[in-house]
Amino acid sequence: MATATPETAELAAHFLRHTPGDGVHATAIPRLSLIRAARPGEPLVLLHQPALCVVAQGKKRVHLADEVYVYDASRFLVISIDLPVTGQVVEASPAAPYLCLRLDLDPGELAQMLLEFGPPPPAPQPSARGLYLSAATPAMLDAVLRLTRLLDAPEDIPALAPLAVRELTYRLLKSDEGWRLRQIAAGDGQARRIARAIDWLKHHYAEPLRIDEFARELHMSPSSLHHHFKAVTAMSPLQYQKQLRLQEARRLMFSEALDATSAAFRVGYESASQFSREYSRLFGEPPARDLRRLRETGGLVRPA
Repeated sequence: MATATPETAELAAHFLRHTPGDGVHATAIPRLSLIRAARPGEPLVLLHQPALCVVAQGKKRVHLADEVYVYDASRFLVISIDLPVTGQVVEASPAAPYLCLRLDLDPGELAQMLLEFGPPPPAPQPSARGLYLSAATPAMLDAVLRLTRLLDAPEDIPALAPLAVRELTYRLLKSDEGWRLRQIAAGDGQARRIARAIDWLKHHYAEPLRIDEFARELHMSPSSLHHHFKAVTAMSPLQYQKQLRLQEARRLMFSEALDATSAAFRVGYESASQFSREYSRLFGEPPARDLRRLRETGGLVRPA
């Protein structure tokens, strides 16, 4: 358990005031959500969009492919690109609930800030994981506090929240691992090409993926595409596409009441049995059993 500091104690107090119960709570500040959980939860699979996640209390574990990331009040999590992950709250109680801030990142805003402050220093490597942990320094926590204090002064939010978000974004870009964000947001390097590849997959996941053609569109060789895609996402383009297909099929079955076979064909599968095997491998249960559990427990959620 991370040792509480005056900063994290103040953060926790703000979170408790603005989260009346468990769940994800939108705030009056655009792109800012607060998350609360009174007990450890089940693993939750989702496509996580670019975001900063700062914990004030409790602990969370995130799986990216075979990698495990654990963060608490001593370290914040940054996701710089859309990634299929599995998240699980592992430390929480009614007396000390898990409390987390999530600020969705705007790639355009990041790129604009880089333009304003000049070219960044060269990245230590051409591409690296789009998910990372970094120490919650006093400067970072101070910026987070200035943003959350605005929740107690809603009349100040229109004028001051953009400035507070801007400062927090600046701190992220200047942090020890900020080069990971910079290489996604700016330039035409390998990491930026992988960002374009992911954007294409998000919109065309149901189509057959022909790696040679895909690589050519990105001005990369197939081997370079595979290498750099895996460096950023910890998986191959085909594995990434599979995760997108399975998550969309799950959404279709839950939200539109499609049966498993119809959902499988809708997202691009040609074999219902293959779909069922891969669905069970990702979500831990066959489609029918998983959907029954989701409906009993409140459905699909957006953890952070």
